[in-house]
Amino acid sequence: MTQSQKDPAALALATRQGLPDALRILLESYPRDSWENHSNFAGLVAFWLDRHVMFRRLTDTLRSDAEAAVDKRLDPQTHFSRLSRFGGMLVSQLHGHHQIEDAHYFPVLARREQTLDRGFKILDQDHHAMDGLLNRFTESANAVLQGTGEAGAFHSELLSFQSLLHRHLEDEEDLIVPVILKHGPDNLH
Repeated sequence: MTQSQKDPAALALATRQGLPDALRILLESYPRDSWENHSNFAGLVAFWLDRHVMFRRLTDTLRSDAEAAVDKRLDPQTHFSRLSRFGGMLVSQLHGHHQIEDAHYFPVLARREQTLDRGFKILDQDHHAMDGLLNRFTESANAVLQGTGEAGAFHSELLSFQSLLHRHLEDEEDLIVPVILKHGPDNLH
């Protein structure tokens, strides 16, 4: 019995270091470095991964801006404007992305690859955990924008959020992309 089977908390977003090997089985047949050359990559997979790239870039931009604000290399008004724009974009786009995955893609993909159903449940649990993280992120960003919080505190919150978001995105990609590459994107939209 693996550690994650003994202790389900080991699979929680805040504590796991990756998906268990049993849920990464398709990744062996469809390794990351082969994805772009696969005939089922263009279209849905490419679009979906582009969304993940956008989330990573937004968090990188927000982190760089917060660091510049803390170091007084970015004037407060510019920081407020960028934080409002990019923070709002991140929150709204992530919520929409997760809603589509939970309501549509996860159930369809879980039916296509039933041995990975547990993985889709883990990702769904991640989305619930991300709701709380997004709320904390929003509260911290709003405190900066309203003048009741500091860029340093927001930066700390953002680092925690970014780390967990990246863990989730990587695990999601490791589970979902191989399923779509194997079965194709037909009947997913």
